[in-house]
Amino acid sequence: MKKTSFIWISLLVFLSSFTYQDGIENVINALKTGSSAGLAKYFDNYVDITMPEKSSNYSKSQAELVIRDFFNNNAVKNFEVKHKGDNDGNNGQYCIGTLLTKNGKYRVNVFMKSKHDKMLVQEIRIQAE
Repeated sequence: MKKTSFIWISLLVFLSSFTYQDGIENVINALKTGSSAGLAKYFDNYVDITMPEKSSNYSKSQAELVIRDFFNNNAVKNFEVKHKGDNDGNNGQYCIGTLLTKNGKYRVNVFMKSKHDKMLVQEIRIQAE
């Protein structure tokens, strides 16, 4: 009985580690394809967005519209990850990279935090390079 319980607990911990890491990887994939809907799946209720022409704290639905508008005006060709990692003190993850668009390159910083056992985007910064 103890051995079976140990196996189940080990399996759950193992599988939950994939779910935890999924967040940043899925955000990176959404950036690579220019998918505002894919990105919005990981937005918290409110997201800080900083862009060259606007900066504010947006609700999840507003944030998706802002990102969609940006992607529509700057067709995404690719996203190159420069650095990603865990922010252990904040129980979060981050990613820094270069967004390649038809209009040029942008440095992108994404910060995520764990809430209710799910990684959620707290902040996105997009700056022209």
